[in-house]
Amino acid sequence: MKLYTSDESELMEVSSLKTDSNGLIVSGTIMGAMPVEAILKPAELRKAFKLMSVGMIFSVLSMLFRK
Repeated sequence: MKLYTSDESELMEVSSLKTDSNGLIVSGTIMGAMPVEAILKPAELRKAFKLMSVGMIFSVLSMLFRK
């Protein structure tokens, strides 16, 4: 999975997601060169959902069925 900046250049390539007792571990490389492991903690995930409206949640779900 790749994450892009607003000008469509590659920001991060995510190579794996795994669960841990501390949260979700996201592994990959940033800007094609620097390996990184980031931990998404449960409290931060809850904050992400608070930023989303109901319409945005439906939009994100519909992205799963688009090319």
